[in-house]
Order: sequence, then C-alpha cells, then structure tokens
Amino acid sequence: MNPLPSVTIGLVSASDRASSGVYADEGIPSLKDWLQKAVKNPIRFVEALIPDEQAVIENTLKKMADEDLCDLVFTTGGTGPAPRDITPEATLNVVDKEMPGFGEQMRQISLYYVPTAILSRQTAGIRGKCLIVNLPGRPKAIAETLGGVRGENGEIKVHGLFSAIPYCVDLIGGAFIETDESISKAFRPKQK
Repeated sequence: MNPLPSVTIGLVSASDRASSGVYADEGIPSLKDWLQKAVKNPIRFVEALIPDEQAVIENTLKKMADEDLCDLVFTTGGTGPAPRDITPEATLNVVDKEMPGFGEQMRQISLYYVPTAILSRQTAGIRGKCLIVNLPGRPKAIAETLGGVRGENGEIKVHGLFSAIPYCVDLIGGAFIETDESISKAFRPKQK
C-alpha cells in the first residue's frame, strides 16, 4: 500500500475537433502517461475533453477546482494566437491569483526546440487550493515543458515546470506530492 496521500489531478483538453470526434485526443493520454511516471503518490484523475468554448472551459475549470477538489489542473490546447484559442482567457477569468512565471518558463523551455514558442500564451493561476496550468497541446511539447531541457548526459539545462509544482501545491494547501527524481525532481526550499 502506498503511504503517500492521494492527489487529485484534473486534465482538460480543449479542442473543437477532438471533442467532436474528428480525431483522437492526444493531450490527455500524454499527460496521464507522463504524470503516472513522475508522481509517486496515488493519483485520482478527473478528465474532460471539451470544445474551444470559453464558457465551457471556465465551467469545467471551476467544477474541477471547487467540486472535484483537484489539487492541480492541467489544460492542453487553445493557447496559440488563432481566434478560437481562448484557454488562457478562460483560465484568467476563474483564478484568484495569476502565476505568470509558469508561462514564462514554458516559453523559455520551448524556445530550445522551436522558434514559434513565442506565439504561446500559456499561463497559470490559483483558484482556492487548486493550481491551474495551461500546457501546449502536442504530446512532445507537454513532456518537454513539464520535464525541462536536459543535456546529452542527462544533466538539467533548464528546469521543467514540474520541479516547482509540488511546492506550489504545498503552499496553497494541496496534497504533498512526491516525484520520481529521474523524471522531475521537486524543489522545496523548506522541507516538511
């Protein structure tokens, strides 16, 4: 039996085409796979595959934070400059505090791989005791932003987002998240 506390993580994929069955969603399966490798705690996932509709995204995020009591919610998709890309706006409308460093770090990581990273508008924020983070939609980009940039010998060149997420969740009153350090080492300046 795992002695670590259970963590509840919401996964939201905002995609008109995937939600209408035009193609299979890749964001949620990719996120689940990465998180199951990185997080040592038992995880309860709450999932939603929804269209790029601001009200639907906002209601989904509110439900996950307020009713499902997610410690953490990740969104994928809808963060570019196209007219229907409105996930950041929906996120900012429901959070109590914006956490701009997450978006800044995601763009920094992605610039190692593609120059179009500057077109990304990802952000993050806190609603109650829940951290909400917008991620890219592509599976490869999801893993890169969460895990960071590593050199040829595996040394960390740029920390991924997930190295800061467990401590942030601690600070806002969420579950204590332990990580597999070979995937992402959680940084906590203050130890419990």
